[in-house]
Amino acid sequence: MFELLNGVTIVPQFSDHGVECYRLEGGNFVNKYYIVSEEGTRRLLNTPEIVGYEVYHCLLNATSRMMKFFKEEGDITSANILSILRGALNYPLEESCYREKIRVHDISFLSSERVFHDDTISGLVIKYSKLAMVPDSTLLIGDIIATGDTLVHCLRYLTKHYCRMKAKLRNIIFFTIGGNTGIEVMEKLTEEIREFWPEFEGFITVYYEGIFNTYKERGVTGINLPYVDFYWKDGILAPEYRRRTLSLRNVLFEKCTIYDGGARRYEIGDHVNEVLEYWEGILDRAQCIDLKQLTDEKLGYETPVSLEDWIGYNHYEQLDRALVEELYAQEQEYLASLEGVTVEEIARQRIDEIRSALHKYML
Repeated sequence: MFELLNGVTIVPQFSDHGVECYRLEGGNFVNKYYIVSEEGTRRLLNTPEIVGYEVYHCLLNATSRMMKFFKEEGDITSANILSILRGALNYPLEESCYREKIRVHDISFLSSERVFHDDTISGLVIKYSKLAMVPDSTLLIGDIIATGDTLVHCLRYLTKHYCRMKAKLRNIIFFTIGGNTGIEVMEKLTEEIREFWPEFEGFITVYYEGIFNTYKERGVTGINLPYVDFYWKDGILAPEYRRRTLSLRNVLFEKCTIYDGGARRYEIGDHVNEVLEYWEGILDRAQCIDLKQLTDEKLGYETPVSLEDWIGYNHYEQLDRALVEELYAQEQEYLASLEGVTVEEIARQRIDEIRSALHKYML
């Protein structure tokens, strides 16, 4: 179990017009962490066929509602947006601020690119920067967090710039489809930043639909990318996201909870190729992949599991008992529905669906 989340539970924060917000409790955190769930973000995470502008649009309602919440809480008055190119362009931060009448003083840009060697991240490089300094403001960031290395790299670069100009930030609000290592990264960054800005209020982090985990190896299929691909193990999911995912048989078995956000928006052909390459690889290996092992890997624990253990694994101790019993029963029904299903059948169905939906983007 991911140690930083031991003893942590999710607690409902608010429910408003289809937007469900939860906060983390029970951890010795210096920062605040939230999970937000909404129809658009659930569709995005469950549907690799969503590409282009719709990726951005799927995040808009949830992001706007969280901006409203932070404004009401007094966590944000004026803002400066940091866009870590290119994935950050999927996050509708400026439009959400406009909707909620939050003044955005400026937008900064950093291009921090991952360098790969043999499908493994070997380093980062900042190729472009345009930094605007807005003293005592809230810095808004939207980006995927896998290892958290990009975030650390960029924030150290930015805070050094502020220090050189003898200015400081009030706090940082981070919106992410991201992994649990982000919590550890932000806790450490807060300590680091407070060494030269003691008044720094810290991070407020919003996870869309859940706090996920990254593969550390190539997984049951042998083709997942370590420290890149997200799955559920040692994570915390919004109940609404779990319900939606398990109402659709094949979604659980996707390569990643969220594929490369930059490619899905701007290089759609590359995204389609990645999705198809995964499912074609599954089809090629179908006879060697045990569906029970793959299912357990994706869920994050070995099944069958008792209700009480299941509640503990999923950090649902403080949710309504009737709700968790309903979700547990749904998972049992889902597992039963897989009896007699083959990996080959699932792979062929997904390949047909993807080709049908995205044929115009295929090379």
